[in-house]
Amino acid sequence: MSEVFRPQNLAFSRMVVEEEGPVLPVAKLRDGAGRTGCPFHDVRHMLRDVGLRPTRQRLALGWLLFAKGDRHVSAEILHEEAIKARFPVSLATVYNTLHQFTEVGLLRELAVDGSKTYFDTNPSDHHHFFLEGENNLVDIPSASVEVERIPEAPEGYEIARVDVVVRLRPKRRS
Repeated sequence: MSEVFRPQNLAFSRMVVEEEGPVLPVAKLRDGAGRTGCPFHDVRHMLRDVGLRPTRQRLALGWLLFAKGDRHVSAEILHEEAIKARFPVSLATVYNTLHQFTEVGLLRELAVDGSKTYFDTNPSDHHHFFLEGENNLVDIPSASVEVERIPEAPEGYEIARVDVVVRLRPKRRS
């Protein structure tokens, strides 16, 4: 399956590679396999599947995050969406919830520019284009990037994952 992203005048192909292995609760929700037709019910089951109590805040923020498919959001963006959806929640609660979802594998945290953190609703192994000036992330399939010669981890540590962020900017006119 292949999808095409077109941020402004750029086009990137995203190939979806199906692999054998455990199916994450997010994938069940995204693919429709575990859906009941009620978004809150689906998010409630997803939260319970990973051992999180489905509080009102987690349900609402989970619905806002996962109902729109794969995407990259900051805490500020999600907070703004919650306010627009008439769900009054503090920015601190949004941060806490995003970190809880990340800890249980529902989200993937990406630090860009050191001070800007995005949360990816697709926690599978893949990489990203970062569109400078737009502050937007676009997925790159992991098979499209080859990382060679990773240094050995220091004693007592193991490599958890490798994140590749390719920064893009519009071509400069000559």
